[in-house]
Amino acid sequence: MGFFDKLKTGLNKTKESFNTKINDVFSNFRKVDEEFLEELEEILIMSDMGVDTSVKIVDNLRKRVKKENIKEEEDVKQALREEIQSIFDEVDNTLKLETTPSVILVVGVNGVGKTTSIGKIANRLRLQGKKVVIAAADTFRAAAVEQLEVWANRAGAEIVKKEEGHDPASVVYDAIKKTKETNADILIVDTAGRLHNKKYLMDELHKIKKVIDKEMGELSQEVLLVIDSTTGQNAINQVKAFKEETNVTGLVLTKLDGSAKGGVVVGIVEENKIPVKFIGVGEQIDDMEVFSSSDFSKAII
Repeated sequence: MGFFDKLKTGLNKTKESFNTKINDVFSNFRKVDEEFLEELEEILIMSDMGVDTSVKIVDNLRKRVKKENIKEEEDVKQALREEIQSIFDEVDNTLKLETTPSVILVVGVNGVGKTTSIGKIANRLRLQGKKVVIAAADTFRAAAVEQLEVWANRAGAEIVKKEEGHDPASVVYDAIKKTKETNADILIVDTAGRLHNKKYLMDELHKIKKVIDKEMGELSQEVLLVIDSTTGQNAINQVKAFKEETNVTGLVLTKLDGSAKGGVVVGIVEENKIPVKFIGVGEQIDDMEVFSSSDFSKAII
């Protein structure tokens, strides 16, 4: 199964929910008028895209309907796809790993799929010929290091670890040393699942970032926030919380296959101007792909 097919399958619940509502609008209105557009705007809002983003999309659609004399259902849907895609295309989703070595710091709350995402990203990089070191800096959660070690082994990456409860920043320091000694290309740093109200965990994140900046500050750095697609509007709160604490450069979407709330990512990208860099489309180690705005837009409409 190719990526687009996996994406379509993963976004099936979102598409069914979204298209059912859109089709209802078309069945209730004979023409694309102001009342139709207002109804469509309400559907976008109810699909977790957020008020401001939904208003922007429909405003642009309103202008296009008038300018291009759009009347047919399929033409409206195509214009809607293009407007959603344009939101993603406003930000560059290229992974910025321009130095050797480079650093990927992975953050996110517990349960979003950070560990599996790290394994999948490490596997992608290894298949591109990159040598990867993983820092197991989530030393707070029981079995976190063991789980990450399983994924690191599957991905063919080297792991640097210490006992549960050890200082995460010291793990990162040792991993940086290992990265330099072995001439590795990429260091991926796991972190504990932080919530915005857990001050001590956010303080640990600052310590980790300080070590990275001191030891590798001149090198390329990505800070990837892993988002669980099933959480809907709560994902927006998570993005805001992490943006306050660190410079998030990209998003990783997980668990799309279990959600009818895939539309939330449109609002997140529009409101925060943070690109989606990876998207998880299954449970296997190769089920992680670079995000495609056109594929995503086609898959939900």
